[in-house]
Amino acid sequence: MIVRSEEPVWLFPFQGMSVGDSFFVPTLKPASMIYIVDTRAKALGYKVKIFSTLHDGCLGVRVWRTG
Repeated sequence: MIVRSEEPVWLFPFQGMSVGDSFFVPTLKPASMIYIVDTRAKALGYKVKIFSTLHDGCLGVRVWRTG
């Protein structure tokens, strides 16, 4: 049996971001994505703010680098 994830593998651009920069991740599971982004950011030593939002009619999360 093959089990496929509904989400693609995401590469988050923390290293190329300055404080105040943001990116949007489209997802049908914003709560899960918020947890994933927050966990990865903390593991890499970045501070972020993350909110679920709509962007051009697409559900997802917006991530800002704050530190």
